Amino acid sequence: MSTHEDTGKRSQKPPGEAAKFMRLLPGGEPAEATQIVDGFDLQGRAQAVSGRPYVMLNMATTLDGRATIDGRSGPIGNRADRELFHALRASVDAVMAGAGTMRVERYGRIIPNEATRERRRERGLEEEPLACIVSARLSLPDDLPLLNEPAAHVVIVTPSAASLSGASAQLDYVRAASDGLLDLRAAMRELAERFGVRTLLCEGGPHLNAALLEAGLVDELFLSLAPKLTGGEDLTGEALRMIAGATFEQPLQLELLGALENESHLFLRYAVPRSG
Repeated sequence: MSTHEDTGKRSQKPPGEAAKFMRLLPGGEPAEATQIVDGFDLQGRAQAVSGRPYVMLNMATTLDGRATIDGRSGPIGNRADRELFHALRASVDAVMAGAGTMRVERYGRIIPNEATRERRRERGLEEEPLACIVSARLSLPDDLPLLNEPAAHVVIVTPSAASLSGASAQLDYVRAASDGLLDLRAAMRELAERFGVRTLLCEGGPHLNAALLEAGLVDELFLSLAPKLTGGEDLTGEALRMIAGATFEQPLQLELLGALENESHLFLRYAVPRSG
């Protein structure tokens, strides 16, 4: 296994060359993001669950627990984090995010790179993951790039009977309600049965993360831990954590499956106990 002696050399790689991750657990030679994710065999692991997709959360935080800086998640990570982010997207059937995250992060086409879409086709996947937006009230801006992308296939997961108008993307709806609230278990079943979703990557936000965990629907957590401290008091409530809005009766005990490092950023992969 490599040591931290080569950290400086890795940080000086030219911008066009893929970042390399040190394999801390399990050990091994340094590898690029696509090699790392290919080794996860996510489609194979999906066979361990039935009736719903294999669900993964992908989040980044600072060392003091902030999931955003100035309201956005982008400033937290480094280039390696972004490459791992895109490699995970390129390996799943669907990418999900809450409406608030979609609005703030200005989501566009999930796989903009044609070469990546071609590699997905060669692996027997749709050329792009299904884009899933979770929204209770369909409060989405008309100028959201994803909704105005003709090549995108977007599924709105909502308890509402309302519909969006004027979108250029192909829109479908999963209307899953229980007592007027979103029924995430029913929504997951429909995504699997109706759209053939076997693997689903959730990118937040914190309230959606909490709801999925509380419902026992999460199988893995990918956590990018940035070597940054933001400090300050959260007097406005804008400095989100990875999970918000729910307190579990008992803390969830996770199992560490893997650990990577790049430029002092840690990339941790956990199994989440199947409960609920």
